[in-house]
Amino acid sequence: MLKNLARAERTVGELAAPFEISLAAASKHIKVLEAAGLVQRTIAGRVHTCRLDPRPMHAGLEWLRWSEQFWNARLDALEAALKAEDAAARKSRAGRTKRQQER
Repeated sequence: MLKNLARAERTVGELAAPFEISLAAASKHIKVLEAAGLVQRTIAGRVHTCRLDPRPMHAGLEWLRWSEQFWNARLDALEAALKAEDAAARKSRAGRTKRQQER
């Protein structure tokens, strides 16, 4: 529904059409989107027209950017630690092999 609203304003019927749901079910979904601040509905007679308000998505986008930076830093640190551990294990194995060959 949000994808359709991103293109243009739509009526509840137009939003429901691509899905196998009743107008009542579509209206319930739209009410949830309204409560989240993502959709604004205007009523003219019996026609309910909805439009997208993308502003609340910006806060989510900011959080996703922060989260991406946070996890990238953590994963980079994990990768460095695992590489160091592998290098230490290889060095230890090489030392054992060399001592075994000297015997």
